[in-house]
Amino acid sequence: TGYNPATPFDIYVYAMGREAASNPANSDVLVFHGATDAPVVDIVEVGAGAGTIVNNIAYGSYAGYLELPTADYRLQVRDESGTTTVAEYSAPLAALGLNGVAAVAVASGFLNPAVNNDGPAFGIYVALPAGGPLVQLPSVPISTARLQVIHNAADAAAASVDVWLNDQLLIDNFAFRTATPFIDAPAGVDFDVVIQPANSSDTTNALARFTFNLSGGEKYLLVANGIVVPTGYNPPTPFYLYPFANAREMASSSGNTDILAFHGSTDAPTVDVVETGAGAGTIIDNFSYSNFAGYLELPTADYILEVRDETGAVTVASYSAPLATLGLEGQALSLIASGFLNPSNNNNGPAFGLFAVLPSGGELIQLPAYTMQTARVQVIHNSADAAAATVDVWLNDQLLLDNFAFRTASPFIDAPAGVDFDVVIQPSNSSDTTNALARFTYNLAPDAKYILVASGTVSSNGYTPYQPFNIYVYGQAREEASSASNTDVLVFHGSTDAPVVDVVEVFAGAGTIVNNLAYGQFADYLELPTSNYQLDIRNEAGDVTVATFNAPLASLGLEGQAITVLASGFLNPGNNNNGPGFGLFAALASGGTLAALGNTTGINDRDRFSGSINVFPNPATEKVNIEFSLSKDSEVTYTLLNSTGKTVLSRTSAQLSNQSNQLTIDVSGLTSGLYILRLTAGYQQLATKIQVVN
Repeated sequence: TGYNPATPFDIYVYAMGREAASNPANSDVLVFHGATDAPVVDIVEVGAGAGTIVNNIAYGSYAGYLELPTADYRLQVRDESGTTTVAEYSAPLAALGLNGVAAVAVASGFLNPAVNNDGPAFGIYVALPAGGPLVQLPSVPISTARLQVIHNAADAAAASVDVWLNDQLLIDNFAFRTATPFIDAPAGVDFDVVIQPANSSDTTNALARFTFNLSGGEKYLLVANGIVVPTGYNPPTPFYLYPFANAREMASSSGNTDILAFHGSTDAPTVDVVETGAGAGTIIDNFSYSNFAGYLELPTADYILEVRDETGAVTVASYSAPLATLGLEGQALSLIASGFLNPSNNNNGPAFGLFAVLPSGGELIQLPAYTMQTARVQVIHNSADAAAATVDVWLNDQLLLDNFAFRTASPFIDAPAGVDFDVVIQPSNSSDTTNALARFTYNLAPDAKYILVASGTVSSNGYTPYQPFNIYVYGQAREEASSASNTDVLVFHGSTDAPVVDVVEVFAGAGTIVNNLAYGQFADYLELPTSNYQLDIRNEAGDVTVATFNAPLASLGLEGQAITVLASGFLNPGNNNNGPGFGLFAALASGGTLAALGNTTGINDRDRFSGSINVFPNPATEKVNIEFSLSKDSEVTYTLLNSTGKTVLSRTSAQLSNQSNQLTIDVSGLTSGLYILRLTAGYQQLATKIQVVN
């Protein structure tokens, strides 16, 4: 009771005991592990340099006799890996006059007396053949530290160097982008690390000399970095050895890989490191030259790292960090920014890259550059909620669409594929993605094309029925028609209070082209010959027409294009906070304001134009005259769209009479090219093409 672990009492027998040393000049020492709460350990001799003299000894085990020349020794008790020193003891065999003696060294007592009835503390005790009280070996300050040296100085003058520890050659011909394994170094005393040219014979006239005093039992990294000979380097950052204490030789958890980062690129600015593969985001913020970023304890997986400028908005380079593929589970490593961003300003030295350093040393492992796989994405804002009239759209932590208005669309853009990423909706003029209005995570297929339609309401109050805000995804989008003579039309039902409907084409006699389309659903692309159509929106049974719309694909010049037609707004605005009314709107692949399809249902809006539109001169250089006739008094809006569908000019006339009318447009400021001229009166539209030559 009160002992942890409660190891049962036993008598452990060794059958080849000795009463005297086998050689009178020696001391023969039999080692026994008798500390019940101590783990498997190594015993390393560091005074005379004998190294590991007992390896992996467990409780209840003997290590056979060590036949040692009678001298004074220093013994370190280390963990099973041999890398972490637990305690250090003096073993003064000569001072105790033990030449010719055989003795037993016993690990005794408890590492943690507090959980063992406050029993005697751990120590190493020696039993002599004559018996009597065991002789306690005195505990001494730990005399060594563990040290790894990394050569990251990209100066050609330091391409290969010798590293001396005081006056002893430690590393011969130490090459750029290599590292030593962790080694023992003196602790508690000043010592010099001296850098010399390769094949040096002593430490006189050193290239560089640095003095250190390490703490016993601690682990350190020393990174050699900077410029030895400044000529031709910009900036000529001086050579230095940058130390890091609390280094690790293994991960803190067996399922992790622990990564210590060091910024060692002399001409690289302050940067952020952002993980985009697993969606971890910014893992190192505002990382400047010569700085270490403390250990990242990462689950062992394959990651994608982007090096970005200090703002986090501009990606300088992307790298693959395949920790799982490289089998680095349970390991601790260093990640070094190395080389020059601009080699031409630095004697054409080695180029910038990220390099991994293992505790075992050797050549640094270059992380491969990562070419981001992409998909094409168009975002359409169709949420009729007043609270979302204008929003910001973020892609992960980057602002994608600023002040994105209802019934507008982005053009198709590149988005990351094959990795998780977030689309975040925020109120307009947002500065970050915290407390998001909505957040959606996607993983897109490489080279695929998507349309994302934001629809529904952010708030539930005052909307009937309440359809929660969502982003509806269509994964086989098109940026152009499948045939140059067609217009491909994708239909989306985005009117929250509209029932299941059919869409029937009545002008060209195509009949039912969309059947039983419910809110939130897409109808796959209709590959339509480019012509002018009239669309009836009918109930699910197909016998009641809710509304009729013009779809003047030919007049709008949409030949060869792929568009999305959306049911938008409310059938009953009075039940929906008096929001925008129901209509059909077209989104072009080039984005911009959605184009309203003319509603021909209302009596007051029927047939405002009589006849066709006439423009002259065409081509035009300075002015274009527009002739048209109205069947009733109306204001007329004329809009010019360029070849990408972007609106370049839009004006609304005063009230015009129901007769022949003429308007004049100044086109002298427009670039040469083909434009679509669109006239709108009420819900009716006419369109034609004009050529501008300037």
